[in-house]
Amino acid sequence: MNHIPPFGLGTFRLQGQAVIDSVRNGLELGYRTIDTAQIYGNEAEVGTAIAASGVARHELFLTTKIWVDNYSRSKLVPSLKESLAKLRADHVDLTLIHWPAPDNGVPLEEFMSALADAKAQGLTRQIGISNFNIELTKQAMAVVGKHNLATNQIELSPYLQNRKLVEFLREQGIHVTSYMTLAYGRVLKDPVIGEIAKRHNATAAQVTLAWALQLGYSVIPSSTKRENLASNLLAQQLELTAEDIAQISTLERDGREVSPAGLAPVWD
Repeated sequence: MNHIPPFGLGTFRLQGQAVIDSVRNGLELGYRTIDTAQIYGNEAEVGTAIAASGVARHELFLTTKIWVDNYSRSKLVPSLKESLAKLRADHVDLTLIHWPAPDNGVPLEEFMSALADAKAQGLTRQIGISNFNIELTKQAMAVVGKHNLATNQIELSPYLQNRKLVEFLREQGIHVTSYMTLAYGRVLKDPVIGEIAKRHNATAAQVTLAWALQLGYSVIPSSTKRENLASNLLAQQLELTAEDIAQISTLERDGREVSPAGLAPVWD
């Protein structure tokens, strides 16, 4: 049975000592899910922080993502083994295809079956996809079976609610992981979210993360500040009302922040 923890620590854009400190602080505060990727260039630092933390491997849920340069059958498994060496782990809990990269020259069937091979070899407990639209998710399901797709990690925030894709994933029983849930911090200044935060004596970040959690998504916010890491965790205890959720649903504005040419699909 696929299981993705609801709350994790993201490491996107964190490098060097900043990522070591963030992961160390996160683990000290009680985070047990860490999300990284080959292209982030920080897997070794994440591994260093985990090793120094003294937290047992079986208590952790580690996610990494295969970068587009490693999609060919000959490269995918070796690249994941390199990631494991950097992370100082004999397996990760979840490995994702980072972007569908339709113009990359490697057919989807090839990289999805290579990812399934990585799972069969015990290098990763679960597999999934990231930034896939409905059509490409269908193609991935056709290769590995929808029961083998643990999640589709997608950009999703109050400003980009991705309703069509989310509805499809729910119908298929594929879990949704939201990244960029705070829209690069833009939603933190939103007056509607600010009002809801005031009513609950909470922060705008807590409200936004609680919104995503209550809709059933997993979240992986990142921060270099220990107090923000601690504050974000409290979103798990925040109960928004149906009215709060309804108000946030009105904020949709197709506010996509990330869509790299050549890597991104045609969005739904």
